[in-house]
Parts: sequence; structure tokens; C-alpha cells
Amino acid sequence: MSTYQLFAAAATEAESDNLFSALGIDFRLLIVQLISFLILYLLLKKFVFPYLFKTLDERQKVIDNSVKAAKQAEKAAQKSEEATKAEREKAQKEAADIITLAQKESAAMISEAETRADKKAEHLIAQAHARVESDVADAKTALKTEMKQLLVDATEQIIATKLDPKKDAALIESALDSTIKGKKAS
Repeated sequence: MSTYQLFAAAATEAESDNLFSALGIDFRLLIVQLISFLILYLLLKKFVFPYLFKTLDERQKVIDNSVKAAKQAEKAAQKSEEATKAEREKAQKEAADIITLAQKESAAMISEAETRADKKAEHLIAQAHARVESDVADAKTALKTEMKQLLVDATEQIIATKLDPKKDAALIESALDSTIKGKKAS
């Protein structure tokens, strides 16, 4: 080596010593610390990192499984919501059908009741007509009976008072008037 190279090496060493010294770093201490760091790293790599990474991997699996379970739960909830909606729509349709059926049945019941009421009214009217006819027949029978009695009474009076023709004509005319008035009344 030439002196120049030695001088340059010494200057470089001095400069690097001066640079480390200027920063307050001892080069030898730095090397010791570097070796200590490497030993610590190797120990951590052999004894700590495998368990740490294993724990992190397990935790990641748990998180992934939780995410999958959450997605499945969300899908299940969505399916359940759709099923609930379908059931609700089905129930509403059934309720509407029941209401329609009930309305039809009530309309049929009302119609049947009206028909029965009409028949009952016709029956009552027929009974009333029959009763009126019966009353008229009874009145005619009573009138005939009364007419017979009047004729009998008139005949008795005529026979009892036959002595005078004027009285005879007046009695006949009075009997006829009574008979005509009786027929007009019925």
C-alpha cells in the first residue's frame, strides 16, 4: 500500500471515527449492540414468534369464521324476512278470502231471511183474507138468520093487522126497505 492509500484509509477511519464521535456513537458499542440485537432476534424468532404468529393466525381464523357466520346469519335473516313477508301476504289473502266468503254468506242469509219474511207476509195476508171471507160468510149467515126473523116478525104483524089494505102495503114496503138496506150494508 502506498502512503497515499494509508493516509486515505487513516483519514477515512478518522473521519468515520469523527462522524460517529460527532454523533456520540461508539463504534465498538454499536457492534456489540448489533450482535446483541441479532441474538435477541434469533431467540425471539425461535421461541416467541412461532407462538405469536400461531396466535395471530388462530385469531385471524376466528375473525374469518365470525365474518362467515355473520354473512350466513345475514342471509338467514334475509330468508326469514322473505318467508315472513310471504306468510304475511298469504295471511292477508286468506283474510280477504274469508271476508269475501263471509260477505257472500251474509248476503245469502239476508236473501233467505227476506224470502222467509215474504212467505210469512203472504201467509199472514192469506190468513187475513180467509178471516175476512169467514167474517163475511158469518155476517151473511147472521143476516139471513136476521132476515128470516124479520120476515117471521113482519108476517106475524101482517097476519095480526091484515084487516086494512093500506097498513098491509105499508108493512110490506117497510119490510122490503129493511131487506134492501141489509143487502146494501153487506
